[in-house]
Amino acid sequence: MGATRAAELLRSELWVKRQRCAVSLDPARALLSWRRSPGPAARAAADAWSVPVSEIISVEETDVPGKHASSGKWQKMEAPYAFTVHCVKRARRHRWKWAQVTFCSAEEQLCHLWLQTLRDLLEKLTCRPKHLLVFINPFGGKGKGKHIYERKVAPLFTLASITTEVIVTECANHAKESLYEINLDKYDGIICVGGDGMFSEILQGLIGRTQRDSGVDQNHPRAALVPSPLRIGIIPAGSTDCVCYSTIGINDAQTSALHIIVGDSLAMDVSAVHRNNTLLGYSVSLLGYGFYGDIIRDSEKKRWMGHARYDFSGFKTFLSHHCYEGTVSFLPARHTVGSPRDEKPCQAGCFVCRQSKQQLEEEQKKSLYGLENAEVEEWKVICGKFLAINATNMSCACPRSPRGLSPAAHLGDGSSDLILIRKCSRLNFLRFLVRHTNQHDQFDFTFVEVYRVKRFQFTSKPLEEEDSDLQERGKKRFGQICSDHPPCCCPVTHSSWNCDGEVLNSAALEVRVHCQLVQLFARGIEETE
Repeated sequence: MGATRAAELLRSELWVKRQRCAVSLDPARALLSWRRSPGPAARAAADAWSVPVSEIISVEETDVPGKHASSGKWQKMEAPYAFTVHCVKRARRHRWKWAQVTFCSAEEQLCHLWLQTLRDLLEKLTCRPKHLLVFINPFGGKGKGKHIYERKVAPLFTLASITTEVIVTECANHAKESLYEINLDKYDGIICVGGDGMFSEILQGLIGRTQRDSGVDQNHPRAALVPSPLRIGIIPAGSTDCVCYSTIGINDAQTSALHIIVGDSLAMDVSAVHRNNTLLGYSVSLLGYGFYGDIIRDSEKKRWMGHARYDFSGFKTFLSHHCYEGTVSFLPARHTVGSPRDEKPCQAGCFVCRQSKQQLEEEQKKSLYGLENAEVEEWKVICGKFLAINATNMSCACPRSPRGLSPAAHLGDGSSDLILIRKCSRLNFLRFLVRHTNQHDQFDFTFVEVYRVKRFQFTSKPLEEEDSDLQERGKKRFGQICSDHPPCCCPVTHSSWNCDGEVLNSAALEVRVHCQLVQLFARGIEETE
């Protein structure tokens, strides 16, 4: 490319929507910009546009008919040469949309020069996936996973020249078992079309496959797990889509597809759950005992109700008002920069996650050489009667709870927010639950405690040791609603754990957070302008 042509390319006069525009390409900033040429109707702020090259989906040559403008040079162009830029357009509330901008010129050589230069820049974006393995859950949510993928996602993948291999799951654990058998070397990522349950299944399979290939024993609670080189993309098609909502700020299929196409990457913590040197599962969102454990256990018996089963089981569990006695032991995450109540949410390019990971790595090096301070490994022990015990690796935000269970939880700081809700009245517990739907501090109660931890253990108290006050009969008016369980406040030995929507029947367990173990096709929640 000659010096004259290079200068002409970086700043040219082209036509956009039959309006003459000054178009420029800044190689240093990798930014494509265009501004309407000065005229009587020009408005400086409204007539300038730009798009980062990293957010351009594709560029293609376009045929544009001539002689359709009413006046000006456009009318004189018999058949203008044109190219179309397909790119990301930001909308409100973190939504991304597919946009198209067509640039026209009377010079064929200039048009081809722009076309080739933009394509060359896109080829240099090595973070973008070329071949993806897609799992579709046709039963999750409202059963529209296959339809959502074919109508909203597949056309965008084709536009971005991404090839796919699609597997429609037929039963539970189909995706997990497939990930253990398929040759994953030819893929650049795994795509999950479904809800949080489908994502959890793929997460278990991908982490398990990686550890097997690396010779790591997952059943050992202190094993150093190996991160997978493959990223996971989520196309939301479930009931709550908590993971998707907490990582990009919205549960929208087109938005998620565009994050996958541009090759975004977000490292995320994973909690490994063990009991007696046996792996029970992995968790990235909610690990809940008591209230949330009872809900998921009861809802599993009512799958015939569809999504309404969660509301019914939630109302029923609230009226039951069971509390459980046990002991929580935890290791505080002293390496983290933030705290659960600092009101600093995890966002794109999060400083807290980046700095906390560095601190954790330094702490692990000291531990390796026996230089750690004994105070760092000091466990805290809390005993009592709890309505709920929740551990969250992320905010757990969703449309019903826009701020989530722990608004300041961070995705990649190597810690989990441990929330203890002690025994209290139904009214106070209702006040606590309502605060998840508004902007008030849900931790501002005397019966609620929150800690940022990197490991914790829980053991329940056996039934025969429970105090006599738990053996009193509950109020009879709740007896009919709670027919599947003992009446309120009568002896209940233990609850179940809700592990990302799956039931773990073991009450006693040990949990360890693995810092940034998996990566998603996401960039975190961006600040709204």
